[in-house]
Amino acid sequence: MTTTETTPNPIQSARTLLKELQEKFTVFGEFLPLAIGIDKQLIAQIPDVSRKSLRTALGIHTNSLRYLKGMEKATVRFNLDGSNADEVTEVHRTHATTTLKERFKKNAEHRKAQRQAEETQRKAAAKLREAEEAERLRAEKLTQLAEKFSRKN
Repeated sequence: MTTTETTPNPIQSARTLLKELQEKFTVFGEFLPLAIGIDKQLIAQIPDVSRKSLRTALGIHTNSLRYLKGMEKATVRFNLDGSNADEVTEVHRTHATTTLKERFKKNAEHRKAQRQAEETQRKAAAKLREAEEAERLRAEKLTQLAEKFSRKN
């Protein structure tokens, strides 16, 4: 057996845990703003949960696009049972907005670089086709010249 077969991938187990949390708790399933300290509420409800997996799952969840979009407009945070917790501060709304803008900017830059790479590749392929065509015409011309001079002999 290899190590990967005996020890689960921490990211994969965090994703599995997150999926379970989304099915079990409405606040996760609906991507509502979570109460600060929600990890303590989760540990109280699921005492045998791996703290590392929980931390990773919460990170994945709170950095998701849906969660950040919800945080931008939210005014209230929620406990596990769906009851209101504390208010979402302007600092947290601004952080969500900034994170989203940076992510969108990064994605746009990535798409632009990808388009430029594709365009460069397309131009290189076109130049190669032109060079191949020029070589074919040259070879054809040489063949015609060789035929012309070989008839006279």
